Amino acid sequence: QVQLVESGGGLVQAGDSLRLSCAASGGTFSNYAMGWFRQTPGKEREFVAYIRSGGSTYYAESVKGRFTISRDNAKNTVSLQMNSLKPEDTAVYSCAAVYTRPGLVITKTSEYDTWGQGTQVTVSS
Repeated sequence: QVQLVESGGGLVQAGDSLRLSCAASGGTFSNYAMGWFRQTPGKEREFVAYIRSGGSTYYAESVKGRFTISRDNAKNTVSLQMNSLKPEDTAVYSCAAVYTRPGLVITKTSEYDTWGQGTQVTVSS
C-alpha cells in the first residue's frame, strides 16, 4: 500500500501563492487517484481537489480557478498549486490516495485508503 508525505506548507499573506507537494512510496502510484483535503479545528475534513491516474481533475467550488492539482506519475508525486490565497484557506492540508475507480470522482474522506500526515497552511489578512 502506498505511503504519503506532504511538504510545502507555511505562513503567507492574502493574495500570495503556495505549492504543496505529496510524495508517494511503497506502491504503484499510477494505480491510484489522488485527493487533497483540508481541515480546520472543530470542523470536518473538507474536499479540495481530485485527480485521476490519467490526469483529469475536479475541484471544490471554493477553490475552483485558484487552485490547480497535478501529478507526475514518473516521480510519484502529486501537487497542489494554490494562488490568490485567502485567510479562509487556512487549514491543515492532507493528500490522500484511493485505488483508481474509472469514471468516478471521489470526494468522501471515508473512501480513501491512505492519508499523509498533513501540512499547515496559514494565510494572514
